[in-house]
Amino acid sequence: MKSKIMVIGGYGHVGQQICLQLSEQYPGQVFAAGRSYEKADQFSRLTKGRVRPFQIDVKHPLNTDWMDETKLVIMCLDQEDTSFAEACLRSGVDYLDISAKGVYIEQVAKLDHQHMNATALLSVGLAPGLTNLLAAKAVSELTSVEQIDISIMLGIGDQHGKAAIEWTIDHVHMDYELTENHQQKRVKSFTGGKPIDFGGRLGKRYAYRFPFSDQQTLPFTLQVPSVTTRLCFDSRVATRALALTRTLGMTSFLTSTKMKDRVISLIQSSQMGTDQYAVKVDVTGKDGRQHAAIGIEGHDESQATAQVACAAALHLLNRRFQAGVFHMEELFSLAYSNGVFALVDQKTKKEQVLAIRAII
Repeated sequence: MKSKIMVIGGYGHVGQQICLQLSEQYPGQVFAAGRSYEKADQFSRLTKGRVRPFQIDVKHPLNTDWMDETKLVIMCLDQEDTSFAEACLRSGVDYLDISAKGVYIEQVAKLDHQHMNATALLSVGLAPGLTNLLAAKAVSELTSVEQIDISIMLGIGDQHGKAAIEWTIDHVHMDYELTENHQQKRVKSFTGGKPIDFGGRLGKRYAYRFPFSDQQTLPFTLQVPSVTTRLCFDSRVATRALALTRTLGMTSFLTSTKMKDRVISLIQSSQMGTDQYAVKVDVTGKDGRQHAAIGIEGHDESQATAQVACAAALHLLNRRFQAGVFHMEELFSLAYSNGVFALVDQKTKKEQVLAIRAII
């Protein structure tokens, strides 16, 4: 019988939070999996066995026997190819991925649905994830939409995992494609600065184009001609410094391993900034006069990512969804009432509460 919940990267920063939350409802059935059995076992001991250890390397040929007992895989690691995801889906194992890597997400979306026996859920987390759901909510307010602008503020003082910081640094010095007027346009990361009013105490801040995958998927899932996602930090100084470094063409220095490690160490030890994050979605109608906006602000972005992943996982564990690859906004919507967020199954209208520390 399929009952195991396999969290790949489960002893990492976000993975641990996912394991702990799911083990409250499924004690002994959640496995923190990864290449290091020692790290997985160490984390398991801290949970007094509620989370169990499992050794696996998704880059190597898999012994698929464990798939016969696994109901859901939650992937917390960035991958280069789709072979592991495809193996899960062919074996009838539901697959949930929190990756923000646009190229990889596009590859998974292109898998042959005819040979799938399970559901793959992508765009799960804060960005993508909550950004997709907020965009869908804003789009529903207008009769027609021309443009979606998503702006994200991340806290420098947040307890990011090393992988999250490294991912951000890796994507500062790169070119990527976004959709503008139904056409693919190549742009440089951390350029195209725009003043964004996050409201309240946060006020206006300059945010810059950044390759979050939501801007690659939303033009298709929401049928919108143009989508752009921008990023800034709660520290205006840090944002301006990075933008200036990009303008001067100096971000290439961040691609060296030695320099990257120094920056990661500096960020992790820095007392600069807070753990606050914010998302603002602005939607413009085709006539240019209609406009809708929605925003969310809270604390601890990794906790928000884990909460979204857990709520989505509980939906997948409680109901059999259609086989195929889906993004969050294709299966779920976001509800907010009396200070409580919930992830709503669009078909059954069943809700899973999101215990995130945020307001809308």
